[in-house]
Amino acid sequence: MSEHPLHPAADHPQLPIENLRWYCPPDLIPAETTESVEPIEGIIGQDRALKALKLGVELYSPGYNIFVCGLSGTGKATTIKTILEKIQPQKTLCRDYCYVHNFEDSDRPMLLSFERGRGCRFKKDMADAMRMVRERAPGVFEEEEYLKIKQAYIDEYNKKEAALFSEFEHQIEPDGFVLGRVQEGQSMHPEILFKLEDKAVLISDLGSAVMQNLLSKEEAERIADKYREHKTTLQEVFRRGVRLSREYQEKIDQHERQAGEFMVNAIFAELLSEYDDEKVQSYLQLLIESILDNLEQFKAQEDGEEELPTEYTVNLVLDNSSAASFPVVIETAPTFRNLFGTIERRQASNGFWYTDFTMIKPGALLRADGGFLVINAADALTEPGVWKNLQRVLLYRKLEIQSLEMLMQQSSTALKPEAINVNVKVILIGNNEIYNLLSAYERDFKKIFKVKADFDYEMPNTPLAVQQYTALIRKLISDEDLKHFDKHAIAGVVEYGARLVDSRRKVTTQFSEIADIVREADYWCRQNSNKYVTTEHVDKAIAETYNRHSLGEEKLQELIDEEVILIDVDGERIGQINGLAVYGGERFSFGKPTRITAAVSAGKAGIINIEREAKLSGRTHDKGMLILSGYFREMFAQQRPLSLTASISFEQSYSGVDGDSASSTEIYALLSSLSDIPIRQNIAVTGSVNQKGDIQPIGGVNEKIEGFFEVCERRGLTGSQGVIIPKQNVDDLMLRTPVVNAVREGRFRVWAIDTISEGVELLMGTAAGARGSDGRFPEDTVFGKVERRLELLYEASKKEKGNES
Repeated sequence: MSEHPLHPAADHPQLPIENLRWYCPPDLIPAETTESVEPIEGIIGQDRALKALKLGVELYSPGYNIFVCGLSGTGKATTIKTILEKIQPQKTLCRDYCYVHNFEDSDRPMLLSFERGRGCRFKKDMADAMRMVRERAPGVFEEEEYLKIKQAYIDEYNKKEAALFSEFEHQIEPDGFVLGRVQEGQSMHPEILFKLEDKAVLISDLGSAVMQNLLSKEEAERIADKYREHKTTLQEVFRRGVRLSREYQEKIDQHERQAGEFMVNAIFAELLSEYDDEKVQSYLQLLIESILDNLEQFKAQEDGEEELPTEYTVNLVLDNSSAASFPVVIETAPTFRNLFGTIERRQASNGFWYTDFTMIKPGALLRADGGFLVINAADALTEPGVWKNLQRVLLYRKLEIQSLEMLMQQSSTALKPEAINVNVKVILIGNNEIYNLLSAYERDFKKIFKVKADFDYEMPNTPLAVQQYTALIRKLISDEDLKHFDKHAIAGVVEYGARLVDSRRKVTTQFSEIADIVREADYWCRQNSNKYVTTEHVDKAIAETYNRHSLGEEKLQELIDEEVILIDVDGERIGQINGLAVYGGERFSFGKPTRITAAVSAGKAGIINIEREAKLSGRTHDKGMLILSGYFREMFAQQRPLSLTASISFEQSYSGVDGDSASSTEIYALLSSLSDIPIRQNIAVTGSVNQKGDIQPIGGVNEKIEGFFEVCERRGLTGSQGVIIPKQNVDDLMLRTPVVNAVREGRFRVWAIDTISEGVELLMGTAAGARGSDGRFPEDTVFGKVERRLELLYEASKKEKGNES
């Protein structure tokens, strides 16, 4: 430890108490309690996002889909829902869609589109019509007139067929043949037989007759020759008979069709007149033709005997009959199936899988047709197949319903339903990181998402904002039946809103965080059976919230208390300083001091970043080190090269260092090491720096001050301890009350500075120094001592070089 005496910093003004924290004036609260406050309706502090959303919602042109950015808890989902509920549709209302059997290509189901409510009606009308066909068809084919004409055709056919075969029989009779019928399998067919002793025998039996001496071999051969001649003629006669049968069957079919056509046309006449859409008319004509071509399956059926054949049913995939206006669909699980629909498969009794148009199922995109679909961007990007297909649908405005297996060619099903022209506006909810990635790497992204609605995480801290917070608390109380807040409790909540954004000039718009504190304050109020929520309950809620997330902070503080992690909060030391670091996440973070040291020697290696050499340094920290080198060149290398070897280290840091908020701290440590002037260990420092020595603002200033305060408090506050911060961070101060009270009582200090020179004088108790007319710093200043030391190091390096030569 250096023997250098401690230097008071009383000559540098401390920050006034009023700059350490903003307290919400109670007179800004519009009422003594929330009982007399009107609940707020609408969205708070998001004017920019609201304008973008309004444009995207009302400008119903291709590509004007909306990407909503912002932190969670800023009211994005609530805002979107509210806006969509309030706007009036500028397009026609949504439509109904049906898939039906394509009688010309069964693998490509036909799409029918109807005005809202008519799809359901069409399905019912079709079912009624087909039921009538099934009920009336048997009666039509049992009418006396129909049967009489049919029987006439049958009789006429039988007469002509009999005459045809009778004529043939007369031709073969002189040769001893007769025409008979033999059974072969399940059927009978005509055959030429030979009369032998008044018995008709098959030609194949002639061999047996020869053996029995009923015929000579010569006679048998003659008979066989004649048989073959007549057999040829029989075949021609048979063909004529088949043609005759076909001719009369066609006459009967035509007669049957005429009888059925009258019935079917009468049944479907009303549908044809009611549904005048060209495509529906075409489908109905094809359906009527199919019924007339397949009347046989309706003849013997009775009402309720069995279901209609699938091809005569209607699959109503989208029914908007109950929709009062355009749809708003919020899909919380945007899987491929949920978003785009699917084609299901079923397993038949034989074990094979099958599908048809009745198994086409819609997804959220189709249900949102004519309206809005809201989905989470991260979910859409991580679900298999979703993002690419969503882009395709929005780019071409056509939806082709397929299962994911079919899309990935893992299914042999060839069903390809007709594409649907969708008119849907998609609202993606994400963050700026996702938006920037998609903009950079997805070629069509900006074509299909032309509107970006950016939700801010903060808004100006104005009297209006305080009133809006009050009305927001009142709305929560009304919605969730909470206890009423008094004006001081409301002020505490507003102050918490400012603390969340680390600013006295802003308050948070992450109202989910505010709502949590309001609910928990209500809980503690009920625990104490108080009538109103007071500041005590709000403070308790905030303290308990921090406490639930403070295990990591406590463990680190224990290591400091036990001196496992070495931190000095009194005395002085050369080349050693207390820097300040922030740990934890975005919402619950905490600050703690960290020891930074610098060591200097002769050489030409320059300033070595030990963290970088150990691969523990982030890019921003590396940049800060390079700026530090630039500062030393600017200050001390104008007349001769900067010749030294110096190393800077974050002691006992093993998990990586990033950020440039310690760059000023590293300069102080290096200046101390070069000047041989010790640094006060009871002061911690934060602040980045540029090459000109100007101190720049940093983040997490409140947590950093509070972190060093806690270490000092546990060691014992002496009144000389404090923190140096950049002056630009003064407006960010929202310190906790114990810190403010300690400063008020003179037990702790906070300084704000603009330049490295100010920090040097505070930390080392010696004038920093300014260049004289000779271009040099005075010898009794910090910079003067550094300048002389660098000259000595330079001379040493020259001498070493001369000895080497």
